[in-house]
Amino acid sequence: MNTQIPQINQDKNGILAEIRCFALDMDGTVYLGEQWIEGAREFLHRIEETGRRYVFVTNNSSKNADVYVEKLHRMGLDVDRDRIVTSGQAMIHYLKRHFPGKKVFLLGNSLLQEEFVQAGIILEDEQPDVVVTAFDTSLDYGKMCKVCDHVRAGLPYLATHPDYNCPTETGFIPDAGAIHAFIHASAFRFPDRVIGKPNGDIIDYLTDRVNEKREHIAMVGDRLYTDIAAGRNNGLKSILVLSGEASLEDVDASEVVPDLIFDSVREMIKVI
Repeated sequence: MNTQIPQINQDKNGILAEIRCFALDMDGTVYLGEQWIEGAREFLHRIEETGRRYVFVTNNSSKNADVYVEKLHRMGLDVDRDRIVTSGQAMIHYLKRHFPGKKVFLLGNSLLQEEFVQAGIILEDEQPDVVVTAFDTSLDYGKMCKVCDHVRAGLPYLATHPDYNCPTETGFIPDAGAIHAFIHASAFRFPDRVIGKPNGDIIDYLTDRVNEKREHIAMVGDRLYTDIAAGRNNGLKSILVLSGEASLEDVDASEVVPDLIFDSVREMIKVI
């Protein structure tokens, strides 16, 4: 038994009183597919009612910010693009800083390709300078061969995020981490750098976007190895919800321990 595990649905040390911005994971934290997790809408309302704010921070790079805005609108919540932080956006920011003007082979679907092009990133399939892999829901065998060729050739190899699976209403589907595994099996390399949670690049991007000190930001999510590690490793408070991937048994076996644990965001309403 990991004795560091906090008691569920409690904030005995008043951690939440210091939080000014909630950085909320999406899949498995506030919704599953197109269904709100029970109490999530009320939780968002409560945050604003207390004079605080929230942003959505997702590793899912199969969609761009506009798609998330449209999805939330369909689900009855109207937010603008400023409330959406994705690993795809953080990757664009990283490429502009570290590989300006370089040609990028992007293993990603059309939505992410569109976001890259709009941001001025040069996409190139045949003779790129850099390889970027994302959560490509349009993946086919031709793409698999091409990305392995480029990685095998030794090009810089970046990835948007490390998640192995993406939660849905009916279970899990393979995510970017599974794609990294097949590339490694063929080309014998894992990504040189992964931008999304739990890594510091997306947190740097997040803190710049929200203009808030790290000690006043809480990362709320359902995964220990991405959401909770992102908070613990980068100076944010970390709050695990048990509505998605992680279970208490996972916490007990993990070296990454959250500051707080709640059954779902609904249970947070009474303590914020």
